[in-house]
This record gives sequence, C-alpha cells and structure tokens, in this order.
Amino acid sequence: MTEIYFDNGATTRAFPEVRQLMDEMLEKVYGNPSSMHRKGFEAEQYLIQSKDIIAKSLKVDPKEICFTSGGTEANNLALIGTALAGRRTRRHIITSCIEHASVYNPLSFLEDEGFEVTYLPVDSHGIVDLLALAGALRPDTLLVSIMAVNNEIGAVEPVEEIGRIVKDYDPAILFHTDCIQAYGKQLIRPKKWKADMISVSGHKIHGPKGTGFIYIKNGTRIKPLIFGGNQQKGMRSGTENMPGIAGLGKACQLIYQDHEDKVRSIREVKEYFTGRVMDELENVCDNSGEAPHIANISFPGVRSEVLLHALEDKGIYVSAGSACSSNKPEVSGTLKGIGLDKDHYESALRFSFSIYNTKEEVDRCLDALKELLPLLRKFKRR
Repeated sequence: MTEIYFDNGATTRAFPEVRQLMDEMLEKVYGNPSSMHRKGFEAEQYLIQSKDIIAKSLKVDPKEICFTSGGTEANNLALIGTALAGRRTRRHIITSCIEHASVYNPLSFLEDEGFEVTYLPVDSHGIVDLLALAGALRPDTLLVSIMAVNNEIGAVEPVEEIGRIVKDYDPAILFHTDCIQAYGKQLIRPKKWKADMISVSGHKIHGPKGTGFIYIKNGTRIKPLIFGGNQQKGMRSGTENMPGIAGLGKACQLIYQDHEDKVRSIREVKEYFTGRVMDELENVCDNSGEAPHIANISFPGVRSEVLLHALEDKGIYVSAGSACSSNKPEVSGTLKGIGLDKDHYESALRFSFSIYNTKEEVDRCLDALKELLPLLRKFKRR
C-alpha cells in the first residue's frame, strides 16, 4: 500500500538537500561555533550563512534573527519575554480566539502573573474583527499577538492592516505574529506589516524538527528566557544546534526558490481536493480559509477521530485539528470560534498539502471517502 500523507500542517518530510547537509554537519563540521579554532570557525560560517538566508527571505537585518528550538519556543519568547520587559508600565495583551496552543498557554501563564488578556472574536471565515481590535487598544496595552495563518482552517489574517491599526494607535505597542503556517506559503514582510516579532518553525517547511527562529526588530524590549553562555548575544543561550540550524537555513532557501510555482502547485492540489469533495460527497461542509495548503472539511454524522483512523487503515494520513492538541479531548477553539455547531466541529478533519502531493493522491483519497462515509454514517445511526 502506497502511503498518502495529507498532514503537512503538522509536519513535513525534509528536503533531501536538508538531510544531506545535516549529515555533513554531523560528520565533518561538528565544531562548536563559539570555539576560537578552525573547527569552530567552520561551524560559525554556517550559522552566519543561515541567518543571511533567513534575513534575505524577510528583507530584514541578519542581526534581527535569533534561532530557537522551534515555533513554540519562539512564541514563548515573544510573549513572555516582552511581558517581562514591559510589565512595570503595561500589563494588557490582545490576541485572537483562534491562536495556537503555543500562544494560548503562555498567555494563560501571564494571566496568572497578573496580566490582562483580551481575546478578539473572528467571523465565520476565521478573520479577526478589526473593529474589535481597534476598540480593545488601551494606553496600557503592551502587546498584540495575532497569527498570520490559522493552523486548523487556513484563515489568512490581514496582518498588514492589523499592524497599521496597532501602530497608528500607539507606536510603542508591540506587534507579534505567529508565522508558523505562513512562512514558505506567502511572502513574509515584517517591516511592511509593522511587526516587531515573528515566529517560524523549521519542520513546517521541509526542514528539521527542533528548529525555528524568531525575528526581533532592532530596539525591541525583550528579556531572554534561557540563560547561560551568552550565545546569540544573550537572547538565547546554549550551544547552537548547528546541524539543525544549517538544515533550517537550507530549507528556508529552498522553500523560496521558484516560490510562486511551489505555491501554485500546492493550491491546485488543495482546490482540486475541495472541489471534488463538495461536488461528489453528500452532507459535507468546507471550512477552509484562503491559505494554499490547508483544507478543513466537516463530515457530519461521523466523528473526526473515527474517520481519521479509517483513512489511516487505507494508508491516508490526515489530522483532526492541530497536531499539538489533536490527541486531547478539548473542543477546537478555532472551529467553535467560527460558529460551527457540535456536529460540524466534532466531524471536522484537516487535510494539509505540500509540494510532494498530487492530484492522483486526491483521487485515491476521494475513492476512500466515498467508500467509508456511507458505512460509518450507517454505523453511527445504529
């Protein structure tokens, strides 16, 4: 049985060039980049090169890039680091009701520490209410954190307009955007968006797991969360993960090569999938946003985890919401936030695509859905 992997929103298969470079780093370029001898210098050159690649993709200064262990750490640093730096004068934070757990949970921690958090509503498409944002801004607002692309339904947020609203009200308010599902799928322009910080994860773009970075605009007040040997100018101490950083840099380089063609290819597969689903399957609902790689479909009458495992038995891999929380019983805040009723949010599956997916795989998936749905719905009615 040939596997079909439609869970690229959870993680992606690494580019071959990424794997090859990481193997080379582990075998040959294994020096500590802080060491003063030649082996350290060789490793440091890859660190510099990766920063340059990332900075070029964002059109920012390489000095504004800090490597992390992934998107979760980057989000934690952005939220908790700025809160610690600004808590003497400001203790109000604004976010949306559809953020990832790596934003929600740090904010929950900050609420326990005495910060006030405002959660903005979204419309039925998952787009943040900009009037509510404007009305929520206050003199004591420290930070606004709104994701660029939602990880469950693929809603593309108007981040440039959000940045303008925030900075027009008060330039001192910091704007952070979680770009973990956006980087590589669209052009990310922090300066144009007036973003002070953005977070990115390596394993969403065919890079290695355990890697990521945060862009921190020069002059942003932020305190580190990890202390030690003062690596990365003290913002994130600890010996750098050089195989991971080199692999991340290579993934960032490759994902933006022929970028428009890559995005077009992914979008064509997604739209082919959603088009066939809506045309050929009965009693389904398309919850998908505008992101090129994420489709979210409700199959009322079948619980999502039941259909997920039935597809898995046929070698087709999808997810029921975010991979970081899909093994937990909590109801999706995103699906409730866009107004889905219980039958629709309990039956929703996410299908997420990459450049490695094809329309032929979609055809096989549709054949499986046509076979499984009538059986599973009949079973539930009993």
